[in-house]
Amino acid sequence: MPLVTLSHDAAVATITLDSPKNRNALSAALMDELDTVLSAVAVDTSVRAVVLTHTGPTFCAGADLREAADGGMERGTGRLLGLLQRIVDLPVPVLAHLRGNARAGGLGLVGACDLAVAPAATTFAFSEVRLGLAPAIISLTTLPRLDPRSASRYFLTGEEFDGLEAQRIGLLTLCGEGIEGTDAAAEHLLSGLRLASRQGLTETKRLLNTALTARVADEGPGVVRLSTELFGSEEAAEGMRAFAEHRPPRWAPDA
Repeated sequence: MPLVTLSHDAAVATITLDSPKNRNALSAALMDELDTVLSAVAVDTSVRAVVLTHTGPTFCAGADLREAADGGMERGTGRLLGLLQRIVDLPVPVLAHLRGNARAGGLGLVGACDLAVAPAATTFAFSEVRLGLAPAIISLTTLPRLDPRSASRYFLTGEEFDGLEAQRIGLLTLCGEGIEGTDAAAEHLLSGLRLASRQGLTETKRLLNTALTARVADEGPGVVRLSTELFGSEEAAEGMRAFAEHRPPRWAPDA
């Protein structure tokens, strides 16, 4: 069964992450399939907008920690950078349409998208620090969206915040009341995109993303190295073991 599906309707391509059993975690298989689908959409001139959405209650839980625990992150960090770069470089706008929560690398996907909607009750967290990691790669696409004080708070504490806060700090474009309100917000944005020409959208996205495109290209290799080193550290190994065993890591006050 595919982990990523693609459908088309009225000039909009919808890409759906369909691996709910592991909360749409960024496994090697899912990232490979997502890269293939994005590559196909990029050259489809009938498409004027892309929706990135999901099945299940979680949009994306970030890295697949089971693969990471088995030492599989050396290639995975590079894959994640490639996915973020592909979304940023996609010629048409991408709308992240969340109906559920997002963590860590999932927030990187949201940041790479041009527009993003989610329910007000959705929760988000840059949870890396609690695992002995840092939001290295995803900082490329999220820091340009967030106000600096909020970025410091949520990057450093790893605490959860809801959709209303995500909209206030710049991670989301709009949040809705429940699923129906979020679907309406998504459709409102898509109706505007459908009125625009592909050329207009492509050139406008290029203007908007000039700095982001350069940031991903220039800083990408360095954050991949950092992320790979952190995933290979003993502290991160302890953090991932604690997460898998549903216990506090050894550095937590109540460990």
